Amino acid sequence: MVALKLTSIGNSVGVILPKDMLAKLGIGKGDTLYAIETPEGVRLSTSDPVFEAQMDEARRIMKERRAVLHELAK
Repeated sequence: MVALKLTSIGNSVGVILPKDMLAKLGIGKGDTLYAIETPEGVRLSTSDPVFEAQMDEARRIMKERRAVLHELAK
């Protein structure tokens, strides 16, 4: 468990993430984190859950319509 400190940033409040956590997430200043509400609390993720859902649907359609896409690629 890691305790995160809240700090004032202008009129907002921000969270300070330790360097080792940033390295583990593979993120840095200017990158985007997504806060996802779960039954257990809030989960931070580097991937956009809406985009991931769209990509899952696209993969399903591409698999289902593989022959049509193959013909279109000719």
